[in-house]
Amino acid sequence: MNIKNAKHVHFTGIKGVGMTSLALCCQDLGIKITGSDVAEEFVTDETLKNRGLPWKIRFKKENLDPKSDLLVFTGAHGGLNNPEVLAAKELGIPVISHAEALGQLAEGKKTIAVCGVGGKTTTCAMIATILEYAGLNPSYAIGVGNIPSTGTPGKYSREGEYFICEADEFAISPGIDNRPRFSFLSPNYLIVTNIRHDHPDIYKTSDEIIKVFSEFIDRVLTAGGIVIQDCKGKLPAGLKLNVPGAFNLQNAENAFVVCKKIGIPDEQIVEGLLKYTGCKRRFEKIAEKNGILFYDDYAHHPIQIRETLKAAKEWFPDKRIVALFQPHTYSRTKALFSKFSKSFNDADIVGITDIYASAREDIDPEVSSDKLTEEIKKHHPKTDNVKYLGGWQEAVDFLIKTLKPGDIFITLGAGDIYKIHKLILERI
Repeated sequence: MNIKNAKHVHFTGIKGVGMTSLALCCQDLGIKITGSDVAEEFVTDETLKNRGLPWKIRFKKENLDPKSDLLVFTGAHGGLNNPEVLAAKELGIPVISHAEALGQLAEGKKTIAVCGVGGKTTTCAMIATILEYAGLNPSYAIGVGNIPSTGTPGKYSREGEYFICEADEFAISPGIDNRPRFSFLSPNYLIVTNIRHDHPDIYKTSDEIIKVFSEFIDRVLTAGGIVIQDCKGKLPAGLKLNVPGAFNLQNAENAFVVCKKIGIPDEQIVEGLLKYTGCKRRFEKIAEKNGILFYDDYAHHPIQIRETLKAAKEWFPDKRIVALFQPHTYSRTKALFSKFSKSFNDADIVGITDIYASAREDIDPEVSSDKLTEEIKKHHPKTDNVKYLGGWQEAVDFLIKTLKPGDIFITLGAGDIYKIHKLILERI
């Protein structure tokens, strides 16, 4: 069944950022939404609550309404082996992946997609903001907790002709269906922010991930789509964005080029870019207390971390940068170990917490945050300022003693490290 024709859709893992934006699109279509997820707090909780979309805790057959038209599952929480997915098949409820549902929503629209390891979310959010400002009433499903400049990470408009989304290279259901999630997309416009080795649990070598991206790009070109990559110097001279970093200038350039290609005047594009103030978990300002600025960023790849810390240093050249990194998955930490060790030089103080393990992998005794800390020390200009902090209690205790007025404190990682801000702010 096509998701756009459904009357009742159940989302297994509804709190995932991609699933939340998809659920919001379906709600805009008038579809009844139910969902389930773990009890752990997610960055999407507030967005779902504000839209009146509750969820059941844990995954079980009892969460399903046998009269549901469709169940959408995510690659997390067991993917195709999730208890609700198996139960739905028993009950005769059609089951599709998030990737397939996203592809169905995009059908019939002029699709603008962004692929690459880093920059997908921000570039999509910039484009959505520009198109909203230009009055084009776009549809979009962007994997982020919220986009302040648009008020939502997901929207479906029957009238607007454009659909904006991320083209994700990760597996549809890891270990079961390892096809890339962008297999279901046929973009009219594809932005390629970069191609780097990531997701080593799926792609063992750089050649494997290059092959997957190349095949996708070739398919888009063969179908008559426009591919945009490596564009330079397209922004008006002197334009100052409301988000920091050279990487965001590149994201803005990509957004500028595609918006110009679809016919939006330069002036409107620039004005739209100036309305963009960032996304949740993308160099997001959390708080200011006792003269300390608190920021959070989703950066979890070595290059993302390096660029984020470089941006922090550029924005706050006279401030002390204190970074707390939570490595995400044993497989990524192990595969990119050497690159991680050279990514923190723009931070004056570096704290490393224990690895945030994925549910899809086992603990690997060959890699640890302790070992990573020692490797970072070999390359950091201030060896004594690089600390292995282990668990959160140790990290909070260290930061309470270390942070002082004038500091910029930033958390980095794709796990749950953003939650530590609350613990620090309560005590500082």
